[in-house]
Amino acid sequence: MNLFKKDQNSDKKEPPSANPRRVSHPELQVINNNPKVSRPTAPQVQRPQQQNVMIPDVRYTVAVASGKGGVGKSTVAVNLAIALSLRGAKVGLMDADAYGPSIPMMMGIKQQPQTSPDKKLIPLIRHNIKMMSIGFLVPDEQAMIWRGPMLHSAIRQFLGDVNWGELDYLVIDLPPGTGDVPLSLTQSIPLTGAVIVTTPQDVALIDVRRGVAMFDRMGVPILGVIENMSYFVCPHCGERTDIFKADGGKKTSEKLGVSFLGQIPIDPEICTGGDLGVPIVASNPESPQSAAFRHAADLLVEQISNQGPQNELKII
Repeated sequence: MNLFKKDQNSDKKEPPSANPRRVSHPELQVINNNPKVSRPTAPQVQRPQQQNVMIPDVRYTVAVASGKGGVGKSTVAVNLAIALSLRGAKVGLMDADAYGPSIPMMMGIKQQPQTSPDKKLIPLIRHNIKMMSIGFLVPDEQAMIWRGPMLHSAIRQFLGDVNWGELDYLVIDLPPGTGDVPLSLTQSIPLTGAVIVTTPQDVALIDVRRGVAMFDRMGVPILGVIENMSYFVCPHCGERTDIFKADGGKKTSEKLGVSFLGQIPIDPEICTGGDLGVPIVASNPESPQSAAFRHAADLLVEQISNQGPQNELKII
């Protein structure tokens, strides 16, 4: 397995055309006097179900995404994965953020994965979660300066060349923003759906709408929005303070017509758990902070069960 193998077709350049074609961008329909674009949903897609050939023993694949960085997406992803495991499910966690892999630190793993006799990587296990991350394979100080073809190759290898085994859920921690990795992922496997993580302030909510538009364009159902860092509860007096406004994620999800999976408080214990490699849902599953993550996991499972059959693989 070679994550750094160069794509042979990446250096082939087509000769410039004398008469270049004008191609309309699918996301710029609003400019052409068509501001209302209907959101595709799973029940509208009447196509035959296609087997997931890359990870056939994985029942559901859930992408955790955010329109911008700094909203605690990876913190939500790891705690959601552990919360699903506490429900009795077999769970895997794939770190698809090649530029800033944080799963190794948050889950407390520094070792490298072994290879099976059939030349597949064996996921590392911590807190009853199977995991794979580029952070397991490169030094912490090494910068991943990759273009699209290399990212696409790495994503496909993390799916097809990893011995995930039987899983109920594979949670995929995407990099922030709308870029190559989500596109490569949807071209490789049929996603069950996506969870969008945001914070309550307006600057983050703008990017929620962009994230929802991206997954709509790729035909991926939105399973819900999670509002992270929603409020702070004083440990001394119990007073609640809305540091970044209030209910922004809930109002935005209602406006976009997607489910709201809950609010996660901003709390030092959540931060400390991630730094120490023991997420709060693992270290203190009965705490109020963990209850928020477990409630979000319960609603996520409900959304998946209500969705119906898996979507087919789509070629964008």
